[in-house]
Amino acid sequence: MPKTVGVLALQGASREHTAALEKLGANVLQVRMPEHLRGLEALVIPGGESTTISMLLESSGTFEPLADLISEGLPVLGTCAGMILLAKDVIDGRPDQKSFAQIDITVRRNGFGRQIASFESDLKISGFTTPFRGVFIRAPLVQSCDPSVETLATIELDGGGQSTVLCRQRNVTVSSFHPELTDDLRIHQMFLENLD
Repeated sequence: MPKTVGVLALQGASREHTAALEKLGANVLQVRMPEHLRGLEALVIPGGESTTISMLLESSGTFEPLADLISEGLPVLGTCAGMILLAKDVIDGRPDQKSFAQIDITVRRNGFGRQIASFESDLKISGFTTPFRGVFIRAPLVQSCDPSVETLATIELDGGGQSTVLCRQRNVTVSSFHPELTDDLRIHQMFLENLD
């Protein structure tokens, strides 16, 4: 039986996530209003502009019902801006920007640099036998993770050290890169497989 997965379609890369999930056999619904949340078995919050998505969630009346569903255990995948919206603490966010605070990480908006500093990198992801090509565009930088957060991939930083770029805690999985911008469906597949 195909899983019914919502893709938040207020702003950002919803089309690419939809295509990836449909290729894997999911029944995908575009989420723009609270009534679109009914019957979902999982949700993807795509990349885009986190402050804009936050404001649109508020103005559409979708923020609170979605926050309730995630707290109750709805599986969610957040990529780039989605990571920011799900993080417990956000550095360099706007004061009026709301977050769901559902994964115990601290992230810095645009922590890898502005648009001009976008890059790609081969990532070693836990459970994958070959590297995954990560596409980083104005990506958030994970400053810290609670020990209860499972790190699935890290990246070497220019100044030394490493930063988590893919992690999960309970029902929430987040990445600082854009898995939907490659033809590699393994992260979406991993997310769907965890729904069983």
